[in-house]
Amino acid sequence: MGRVTSSPAAVRTRKRPEERREEILSHAAAIALDEGLERITLRAVAERLGVRPGLITHYFPAAEDLVIEAFVRAAVVEREHFFPVSGHPLGRLAHFIGHIESGASLPLARMWLNARHLSRFSPALDEALQEQDALDRERLIGIIEDGIATGDFPMTDAETACIRILIAVDGVGSYVNSAVENPHPAHTHAVADITDWALGLPAGTLRTAIAAQS
Repeated sequence: MGRVTSSPAAVRTRKRPEERREEILSHAAAIALDEGLERITLRAVAERLGVRPGLITHYFPAAEDLVIEAFVRAAVVEREHFFPVSGHPLGRLAHFIGHIESGASLPLARMWLNARHLSRFSPALDEALQEQDALDRERLIGIIEDGIATGDFPMTDAETACIRILIAVDGVGSYVNSAVENPHPAHTHAVADITDWALGLPAGTLRTAIAAQS
């Protein structure tokens, strides 16, 4: 009769603290984009991870800290998607605006609108929001300055143009929670058209550049 051997018990590996913290933030950021900052709770994140809420509390004793860091994480990750740091300046700008026109930026727009509302009641969130807003402006100003240096954009005040473009982005973003879509070209291409004006480019320049990338 053959000898019966028992299989070794499964060994549960404990993740390093920095790995676990990153995992928690990643899932919290996903909730921020998918459902809203108010939906980030210790229980909600724990359910996504398949752990007990107490583990989340160990890394984030205050729920507000988790919400703020989740917002920052989502903003940083999405910035890298929407603002390329290399390539032709006009192409980089078209990449950014094209994502807005295609609807790819809707989750991010919802999160920012959500954060601006909640920041009225949370000075810490407002500080984080201002920091991320400044980083977005810095990235966009860099693209504009690169375009001026290469001659793709006329000589202009890069900061002023940046502010005008981002105001257009926020204006379009204010409609993200509407149940009715507005298919009018004036709405769909608002950011591209305003960007042409802000940079002193011929009308239709950004629309053409965006179409060339699709």
